[in-house]
Amino acid sequence: MKAVLLSATLATAAAFAPAPATQTSFALRSTEPTEEVEIEAADVAPIAPAVAAINGWVPDEFAPCYGLPGALAPTGFFDPLGFAQTGISLNDVKRNREAEVMHGRVAMIASVGYLAGEAVSGPFNINGPANDQLQQMPLPAFILLTVAIATAELKRAQIGWVEPDIGKWTKTLWTLRENYYPGDLGFDPLGLKPEDSKAFANMQTRELQNGRLAMLGVAGMCAQELVNHRTIAETFDFYQKIYSGVDPYAVCGDSIIC
Repeated sequence: MKAVLLSATLATAAAFAPAPATQTSFALRSTEPTEEVEIEAADVAPIAPAVAAINGWVPDEFAPCYGLPGALAPTGFFDPLGFAQTGISLNDVKRNREAEVMHGRVAMIASVGYLAGEAVSGPFNINGPANDQLQQMPLPAFILLTVAIATAELKRAQIGWVEPDIGKWTKTLWTLRENYYPGDLGFDPLGLKPEDSKAFANMQTRELQNGRLAMLGVAGMCAQELVNHRTIAETFDFYQKIYSGVDPYAVCGDSIIC
């Protein structure tokens, strides 16, 4: 009887005994990794971009032309000569874009100047093909024009370009400022520059496309006037007579160039 009571007492005590050490260790190992991962994820700070955004653009070395706008269907990114191919530095791409934007703006002004300058003689009674008008300017007006162009170019250099250092000329010569967006000189008297980054990229693409077209158009007008020494309107009239079956040289007389 005593043996039976003793066995029952031991069984009851064993039911309230702590779990074996191996089971406790297994339970702790199963929960520890989850808690550590959650703590580490909460402590990780967002990684800031290496270069600050300029007008919403952050240079991406894996994107064509470092992600600058300007590509448009149907050609898309078109770079047959490799000016923005892989391996070209960010500074070189920005410098090429700066040149493209500025030449496009000059060409857009020139395309209007060709037509307007040949249609109106102006204050100095300048006439004839636009190619021949610069040498007709009086010397004081020519000097004033030269000074104005030089002043604008120097101002652009101060805004967008790093000051050259003779001691570090390999790092400062032809180098644009890191916070300078190609072509953005801060001159916007009409307030046309959008605040939204996507709208700015769309406007930049439109400006580039119009500038590219203007560069091709001005090159064609310049070449045409060098060949036949006629104004744009006179050339249009010349070919209109040809296509109408009229001899365009009938009224020329003995002139070599008509």
